[in-house]
Amino acid sequence: RSEVVAAEAVSYLNRAIAELRDIWEEIGICEEQRLERVCTVNMHIKNLLDMMVAEEEGLKERLLKNIALCRNELDTLCKELRLDPAEAEEGSTILQMEKNLRARVEVMLKQKRDRKQELKTLQEQDQDLCSILCTAPFSIDSNAVPSLEDLDRYRRHLASLTTEKEKRREEFVSRKRQIILLMEELDHTPDTSFQQEVVSEDEDAFCLSEDNIAALQHLLQQLEARRSLNEAVCAELRSRIVVLWERLQIPEEERVASA
Repeated sequence: RSEVVAAEAVSYLNRAIAELRDIWEEIGICEEQRLERVCTVNMHIKNLLDMMVAEEEGLKERLLKNIALCRNELDTLCKELRLDPAEAEEGSTILQMEKNLRARVEVMLKQKRDRKQELKTLQEQDQDLCSILCTAPFSIDSNAVPSLEDLDRYRRHLASLTTEKEKRREEFVSRKRQIILLMEELDHTPDTSFQQEVVSEDEDAFCLSEDNIAALQHLLQQLEARRSLNEAVCAELRSRIVVLWERLQIPEEERVASA
């Protein structure tokens, strides 16, 4: 179709020059002046066409420059995203190649943004869990674009931490309940900062570290040992009282009343 339009342009140009010649002949312009006028027409046409060619050459250069820039950016993104290098297109026009490369760059830039955003979200979750469990954060380069495998490992790590947090939380709540009951039974007032943290109403403030969970178990065992000791002492005292009752021949009714 463009060839037909080009042929029409040439035909129009020939027809216009022929009409100009007729006009010049009717006017009576001599051949020398006609030649000057034709040269002027040729100069206008040449300048116009040269300008149009230059503009299109400029467009071609910009497209080729964009293609080179897109290829470089695509190579960089493939390395950052740890993907195989992008294959060069075969048989495409310059315009189509530039359009396709820009589209591929946009897709990869979105992948990069999505991965970085997910990494940020995972790190925020990790920070919360590490604060609760008093553990070290997951080791990953925050400045690099994480691979899909990195993100998957991170998700599984956080899932494991979440499970551990729930396990320790249940253990803490159960031990805390037992400790409070034992303290009430023993008429014991929390006398250390750790004991005060344990019986505090703000359960979320308690750090669920391994050391704290172990200290919690140790405190429970201490209180249970004190209760066992008290029970043993009470049993010994009761035994002595019974011996005294026997020696003094105290009647059963009085023993029951004393008990």
